[in-house]
This record gives sequence, C-alpha cells and structure tokens, in this order.
Amino acid sequence: MPPNTTASSGQKPGKSGRKKGRRARLILIVLVLAIIGGVAYGAFWSISTVRASFPQTKGSLTLDALSGPVDVKRDGYGIPQIYASTDEDLFMAQGYVQAQDRFYEMDVRRHMTAGKLSEMFGESQVDEDEFLRTLGWERVAEKEYKTKLSAETKKYLQAYSKGVNAYLKGKDGADISLEYAALGFSNDYKPKAWTPVDSVAWLKAMAWDLRGNMQDEIDRSLMTSRLGPKQIADLYPDYPYDRNKPIVQEGQYNSVTEEYEQGGGTGTGTGTAAGSAAGTGLANGTTAPAGLQSQLSGLYKVLDDVPEAVGVNGNGIGSNSWVVGGEHTISGKPLLANDPHLSPSLPSVWYQMGLHCKSVSEKCRYDVSGYTFAGMPGVVIGHNENISWGMTNSGADVTDLYLEKLTGDGYEYDDKVLPFTTRKEKIDVAGGESKSIVVRETNNGPLLSDRYDELVKVGKKAGVDSAAPDRGDGYAIALRWTALDPGTSMDAVFAMNRAANWTDFRKAAALFDVPSQNLVYADIEDNIGYQLPGRIPIRGEGDGSLPSPGWDSKYRWTSYIDQDELPYEYNPKRGYIVTANQAVVDKDKYPYTLTTDWGYGTRSQRIADLIESKIKNGGKVSTDDMRQMQLDNSSEIAKLLVPKLLKIDVDDKYVREAQKLLEGWNYTQDADSAAAAYFNATWRNILKLAFGNKLPKELRVKGQCLYVEPTDSTGPVDNEDDKVRECGQRDADSAQPDGGDRWFEVVRKILDDEDNDWWSAPKTRTDQTVVDTRDELFARALKDARWELTAKLGKDIDTWSWGRLHRLYLKNQTMGIEGPGFLQYMLNRGPYNMGGGEAAVNATGWNAAGGYSVVWVPSMRMVVNLDDFDKSKWINLTGASGHAYSAHYIDQTGKWVKGELLPWVSSDRAVDKATSDTLVLQP
Repeated sequence: MPPNTTASSGQKPGKSGRKKGRRARLILIVLVLAIIGGVAYGAFWSISTVRASFPQTKGSLTLDALSGPVDVKRDGYGIPQIYASTDEDLFMAQGYVQAQDRFYEMDVRRHMTAGKLSEMFGESQVDEDEFLRTLGWERVAEKEYKTKLSAETKKYLQAYSKGVNAYLKGKDGADISLEYAALGFSNDYKPKAWTPVDSVAWLKAMAWDLRGNMQDEIDRSLMTSRLGPKQIADLYPDYPYDRNKPIVQEGQYNSVTEEYEQGGGTGTGTGTAAGSAAGTGLANGTTAPAGLQSQLSGLYKVLDDVPEAVGVNGNGIGSNSWVVGGEHTISGKPLLANDPHLSPSLPSVWYQMGLHCKSVSEKCRYDVSGYTFAGMPGVVIGHNENISWGMTNSGADVTDLYLEKLTGDGYEYDDKVLPFTTRKEKIDVAGGESKSIVVRETNNGPLLSDRYDELVKVGKKAGVDSAAPDRGDGYAIALRWTALDPGTSMDAVFAMNRAANWTDFRKAAALFDVPSQNLVYADIEDNIGYQLPGRIPIRGEGDGSLPSPGWDSKYRWTSYIDQDELPYEYNPKRGYIVTANQAVVDKDKYPYTLTTDWGYGTRSQRIADLIESKIKNGGKVSTDDMRQMQLDNSSEIAKLLVPKLLKIDVDDKYVREAQKLLEGWNYTQDADSAAAAYFNATWRNILKLAFGNKLPKELRVKGQCLYVEPTDSTGPVDNEDDKVRECGQRDADSAQPDGGDRWFEVVRKILDDEDNDWWSAPKTRTDQTVVDTRDELFARALKDARWELTAKLGKDIDTWSWGRLHRLYLKNQTMGIEGPGFLQYMLNRGPYNMGGGEAAVNATGWNAAGGYSVVWVPSMRMVVNLDDFDKSKWINLTGASGHAYSAHYIDQTGKWVKGELLPWVSSDRAVDKATSDTLVLQP
C-alpha cells in the first residue's frame, strides 16, 4: 500500500515555479534602482536611448569582405529574405541581419554554452558556470570545429561570423540593445567578437534540453525512498502499442535481418524501466548504496539550475510534426505541419528568414526558407525549392548516469584504480575576483557530483558494500552523453538545406548525430517519409533506465546503432506519417533499445484520428485543415474520467453546481470554457491525492509540506504525533505528478480497479474522512477543486474560465526575470489567457503538481504546401526582433494566441510583393 501521508497544518501554496537559477539569473543591475533617480533617470531612459539600437532596414550599408551586393528584403513583420550571389555572401549577410535583430540574445546564449555567464552578470552565475564548464560544451564545440566539420561548413561558419562582427564594429553596448545599456550601470562588460565555435556550441545547448530520459532516470531512483518496485512500476506503465500506434508502421531497417521486421531477433531488450529495474537503485538490479538518494537529489538541483536553452526537459513536453501525401490532399501534393513545443521565451527561440541565391549554381547553392536560431547559420526547419522537413524530439536515450567508486586520486574500474583525467577552468566574474575549478573525468565522463557541495559531503559519508574499496571518499556521479563527443550536426544543417530528394535527405540526416530528432519529409514529386537520425548507444548491460555501476565494464556502451539500421519509412500505404514523441517502432520489431521512456502517444494518436476522420470516404485535407488540427485542444483524459465523475453522488450544493459544468461538455479546452477549468482542477486534485502526496519530498513542489511516516519506520504509524513534517524540494514547473500523458496511462491502468491502493488517501485537517476507494477519492477531488477555484476565480461559476487559470507570461530570459521593476515592465509582455492543455495537440503545457500557468508552448507553427510554396503558412511565438520597443518585438503573438498563421512566401515574385523595407549590403 502507498505510504500514509497527512497534509501539514503548515502547508503552503506552491511557489511560482521560477527556478532558483532564474531567481538569481543574470542580475547585478538590481543596483540600478539605487543609482538612477530624478532627472538622470528620465534622461537616460529616453526615447532616443530605447531606439538607439533599432536596425537599419532601408537604404544601403557597406560590409567589408562581401564579393557583391546583397539584398535584404523585409516584409511587414520584419521577417528578412536575403538574396546573394555566393554562398559566403549569403551567410555573411545572415550573420549581419541576425545580429541586427537579436545580438543580445546571441551573446547571452554563447556565454551560457561556454559557461561564461559570470563575465556578463557577475557572481550570481558562478555556480551555473561551474556546472557548464564541467560539461565542457565549448571545448567539445572547439574539437568539433577543428576535427569533424567539413571545410565547406567551416567556410560558411567563418562567413557568418564575419557578418556578425561587421555589425558589431564601432558599436558600444547602448548601440546594440537596451539590455546592454542597463548592464552598463553595473559593470563595464563589452561584447567580444563572434567566432565559428560560438555557433557550433549552440547545438550542444539544444541537445542538452532535448537529451532524453535523464529526469526519469533520476526520479525512479529517488522514488525508492518511499515506494517499492511494484509501486514504481505502476507509475511507469508499458507503452500502449495496441492503442497508440508508433511512428514507423510500414518501414524498414537497412542491414537488419528479416526476422527483426517480423518481431524476432536478438540484442538489447526494449522493456520499460518499470518492467526491468524499477524500484532498485542501480541498473544491475541491486539496492542503491547508502547516500545515493541524496546524491541524486543534489544532482537534480544542479540540473534544475542550468539555464534552459530551448525548452523544459521533462514529461509532457514534445512537439507535433506530420505529413499527408498528395493522395489525401486537395492540391494533390503533400502538406507538412510542424509545431515544436518548448519553453516560452521572449524573444522566441526561433528566427524566421529566407536564404536565396540570386541564381542557384555551383558558387551559390541555396534557396531555403524557414526557422533557425539566432547565432547559427542556415535553416533548421523549413523548405527549399524541392523538399520540406520538420522535426520533433525522438526522446532517444543518449545519456547515462554512472555511480563511481572513488579511491584516493582515482576511481575503480574492473578491480583496478585508474587516474582521473583533470583540467583546470578559470571563471572570470564581472565586478569580482575570478575563480578556478578542477574538472575531473572518469572513462564514463565528467563528475557532475563535484559541482555540488552537498554531493561531495554525502559521497564521503556514503556507505559502501563489500565490493567497494574501504575509503572515505565514497561515491561520485559521472555523466555519459553522446553530445560530449565531437560530431557533425552542423554539417547536417547545410546538407539538409541543399537536399533535392529523399536520398539526399537521408544522407544529410546521417550527419545529424545530436540531438536525435524525428525527421519528417515531403517533396514536390509527392513523396513523404520519416527518418530517425542520431548517435544512439548500444549498451552492454542495463537499459539506461537507472544509474549504472561505473566500476563494472559490462555496463559500458559497446557501440552505436549504425545509421543504416535506424528506422525509417517512405511512402507508407496509409498515406500519412505522424510524429509526436510517441514510440518510434514497436518493441517486438526492432532489435535495439532506443529508450525506455517514450511519450505515451496521446497527441500522436489524436492527430492520426483527425487525419483519418478527414480522409475517410475520399475526403481531402487542405492547408487550413492542417492548421485546425494544430489547434485541436481536446482533452483525452477528460474523455476517460468525466463519465465517471458525473456518476459521483455529491451532497454539497456548491460542489454539485460545479459538477454540472461537466454535463454535456465536449471535452474541448477553450480559453473561455468554465468546464475545462473545473475539470483540469479536478484532475490536478486527483493526481495530488492519489499519487503526489505519496511521492518523496525530492519530487514534490517546494513549500508544499506533509506529515509522513519516517522513511526508517518498520510499519504504519498510527499516531499522528509520530509522523515527521516533510516539505517538497522541486520547482513547480518540474515537480511530479506533472499530469502528462504518462499519468493518463497510470490512471487508465487502475481506473476500473475501484479498490486499488493508489485510491487511498488519509484524512486532513479540512477533511476528516479517510478515502479508501476510487469514487471516494473522486468525490474529494471534486470538492477540493470547487474550493480551489472559488479561491482563485471567485464563488460565481459563471465567471470561471480556463484561460483565467491557464495564463502565459512572456519574459525576457535575462533581465525580465528578476531585474528592476521598470526593466521588467519594459521587457516583458502578457499575461495571455490560453486555451489548450497538457498532452493536447494544442500543447500549451502546464504542470499539474505546480499549478496552471503555461510552462511550454507550440513555439512556432508552420504548414508547408508542396504544390505551391507561396501558399504555405507560418507563425512565430513573438516576433523577428529582440528590441523591446520595436514594432516587431511581439507583433506575431496576438495572431499566435488566436491560432492564426501568416502567409509564408518564398518565390521572388511573392517576396517582392510582400516586401516593406529593402536594405542593400554593398561590398
């Protein structure tokens, strides 16, 4: 039976969910309030200061090193289309234009990836820098640039850097952005020249945010302090292959024998973590050593403080991407849709642009348009004149945590003591003294545990079993991660931009080693396809679901899955392909373990059902149909639960009044829906009562306190006075249960077992009834939700709406978080009342443990029409500009909130017609 818990009388509401690192983030300028006053304040923050950094978008400018003139044509939303006569000129202009709009964002990103935030923002960032230096993204990027990337790619990166530096030439901070003007009050930081490595390192940050199942790996181990193996298995159910179809259903795996395609074969198993090693502390199935709980809890705190580059890494987050072949479309050619789900940021992580050679030839080979990242040349997602492609995170498990036995100045490996690989790192601190650290690595990777004082203390105190050396240094935690090896992903970007057909595209995908992404494809010849790329490890022992014993060579990675053996699909008979972070392939039809922690397929199956409903009886799909599918906000968990919630006999007339909202509700989560508000509040309380209050403190929300049985108790504690008070330790946007579709599946599995132990809940100060059955728990959740919404939205249910609970705040990711109030006012925007929800296709995600605020969003939306690219549509979360008072700072946000898309033109004629401003860059 799940551990008995009682709500603390000192229970506090969950905090806002801002990360500790964010609270401290990037702010010395709080001193500005003490410095600025009166006339000086008004004079400095004048209109001229705010506008000083706005880019020139008309007329002409001279750029050294250009070989010929380059035209930069911007439409009414400031989106640039660049026209050049050579590849180098094209990418040099791209660097210049992106720096015009987004250099401050680019500068912060490169300091993050290099572990040099302290150089910009002072002592508050030292801890984060120490961890990032330990990971060594910049060092890996340098090796990648020197040893892995093609000469052609280096040439493009160099040209891009020249463009960025041409923009910086002769400018001081206030000429570049409002944020630099503010920074000038607290330190004398000056932007440095851009380098090719700065661009390459950004891919490491993207890979970190999309790294796979590390959070689940940690969480499963942390659960062992309060839950047994069966209980943990309940919380990580098997993927429902019979109900939610995998991506590849008719595909192939080159070089894999026929028996694999028919469900036979050998190799590492693909069972879920729950089935393989749940409830144990190590991958070998043994009990975790003493101290591992605290070590992993400390590690999570370190990970949680690392700045997010492009998204939250956790359950529920993902992306949608699908393609429909011409047989099922109005035009007779494919339609391709994509909307990556990432953390909301201001400006948006994406930058829209077109890169066009005036005449495509050997010296100028690009005609591509789409979304990229400011700071990186090329286009990441989009289309060229022949093909289109989209991406979603595959979730492939490319990280493993290794517990290491330390002894003296080394670590144990196969009964030998090996010396650490070490390096010194110097961290420069704005306004303070520099700090030096030593990074230690084992043959499994860097020791993350060195970066958290508490981990070091616990490691020294950790008990050791008979197989461990009798030393006081204890255990450490090392990280093995594919992105810490140099790769070729930057080569892949340019190869994809040039690909003319499926064969070219697959060759380009083979270069895309990290992060592993689901790639969907369509071309003008009416072909559609899917390819899984990435460097995905093959493990000797273990499945990557739990930390492995680093001292045993059997748990090492033996090799990587060959690119020819990665799943793909081409022109399937069903005529469409859907990827939304579900399982890539049926576990019985593939010999290798890709991950044990797929998304559970709620969104992907809903998209497939929407397509099927449209094409049945010969129906055809339009561009607007694809857009409408992106906006589908149907709640799949509501369809499952509401019929049972309506059967609950409720005595309280106010609770009954709220319960009636669910009668006749069509399960759509529109912003103005009172029923959606009440259902989601009920769902949140079901999760809290059934699961959340039974999880260890390391997974619960900070400030939420419970009285629980001591972890060392031998049986149930009947005397409430003997229970101990435990408060949650995790930030609100990453706590559990988060309410994602894993939890849909958890509840589905036990829903008809009305007496399942998970449905039990103890009495509280406000409710003296003990809950023992499902319906009793549902009744309490209905009541708790009623009074929660009464407090948040008012007693009158006619005033309730989902959007009043489910709000999006767009915050500048540096000074908009904890800067002085006037700066936050200048830089931030919102709130916006949102529809959509968790695991809906319109995935405006929220964390059920922490509250209702939006924590991830469709960061952009696009629909590509392969019959006529000028009939394609797109939208960004914010706008092209990173300048707070530019007309293009958030000029797309209002339409994004409404689900509207903008025309996406790419032909010369259509671009000219849409152009508002033209800037000519002269050599």
